[in-house]
Amino acid sequence: MAHSHQIVTANRLRDGAVVYLTAQGRWSETLACGAVVEEPAALADLLAQAERSVADRVVVAPYAFAVTPRADGPHPVQKREQIRAAGPTVHPQFGRATGLACAAE
Repeated sequence: MAHSHQIVTANRLRDGAVVYLTAQGRWSETLACGAVVEEPAALADLLAQAERSVADRVVVAPYAFAVTPRADGPHPVQKREQIRAAGPTVHPQFGRATGLACAAE
């Protein structure tokens, strides 16, 4: 089954953090802030924005991944993206706070 809802992600170059491209063209560490798109043209626009961020040395390795929209925000379809969204797979004391809500960043 194809998933039509997608978000663009990358790793921030300065610290390696997982980030998500927002509708405002900024990068956020919070999955819920990521722009969810359905149309191929909208996804192509986000990926083009992401590539400009690569050229500006803000992020590396951007790509899109499938999400399922939910009342509490988008949920990654694949396990890999679920792990990336939850933060490092280390003891919670050493991980980062992921936050569930989208705050202004």
